[in-house]
Amino acid sequence: MTLGNILIVSVIIFIIGLFGTLTKKSAVLIVMSLELMFNAAALSFVAFSRFAPGGILGTESASRVLSGQVMAIFIIAIGAAEAALALSLVIAIYKEKSSIEINNSIDIREA
Repeated sequence: MTLGNILIVSVIIFIIGLFGTLTKKSAVLIVMSLELMFNAAALSFVAFSRFAPGGILGTESASRVLSGQVMAIFIIAIGAAEAALALSLVIAIYKEKSSIEINNSIDIREA
């Protein structure tokens, strides 16, 4: 497996997430699509870290070699916090509007 192959998979996952974010009406599906985009970015960070000069256990320091994995852990933590916040908002919208579709939950009122 080469860096190019991993980046192609990462781009495909990111495009699927972007398509879902832009086209879906359900708030839950939009949150899932955002998580796909976060995971594609994490995969890219880990791939760049793995194929960094010096290799996985090469001559470079461990902090440089593991920087992609550390970034991936931060992305996962931020994604979990984002999912918890977004799903709590979805529950609040559902209680108010009895629907989780984005189009039904937006009220534009003239002042």
